[in-house]
Amino acid sequence: RTPQTIIHDNLTFSFGGRLFGSPDSDRPGPKDMRLAIVGSSNVYFYTLANEMGVDLIHDELKPMGFGRKTEIDVLGEVTGDLPSTEWKKKRFSKPEHQKWYAGETISLGIGQGYNNFTMLQMATATATLASSGQRFKPRLVSRIDDVVTGQQRRIASDALAPLPYKPEQSAVIRDA
Repeated sequence: RTPQTIIHDNLTFSFGGRLFGSPDSDRPGPKDMRLAIVGSSNVYFYTLANEMGVDLIHDELKPMGFGRKTEIDVLGEVTGDLPSTEWKKKRFSKPEHQKWYAGETISLGIGQGYNNFTMLQMATATATLASSGQRFKPRLVSRIDDVVTGQQRRIASDALAPLPYKPEQSAVIRDA
């Protein structure tokens, strides 16, 4: 799949005898990734999630910082949840609740279901996309002022290893 791949969006996605819909603001028709983002096409992203599966979605989102602490310089940060088949096995104690069902993957495509991300994770991922994969450790404090001495100490935001995004693919997302 490429950003130019077209999916026909008729505003509903059928899976397992259930219809998944689109928001009222969406319009039917053929959509590539750019149009799907601009129009918030649930059908496009349901289709994409179904094709990828939960574990590939997990593997693609994990490097962006979802499902783990960002290590910001503030106490009390939580991890959120980035689901996978292994995550579900660990999360639930009853064997009948540990199985991943294909229908659970569909809602992940539009950020619902077991997805549970913090606002800081979302902001960090957005910054990573906007910078074509360059990542930084987030900081709340950029400078510490000593009120007694007047001395100022800058706190650097550490650069992390960049993600190998293709500039033309990042441009599609930024443009949308």
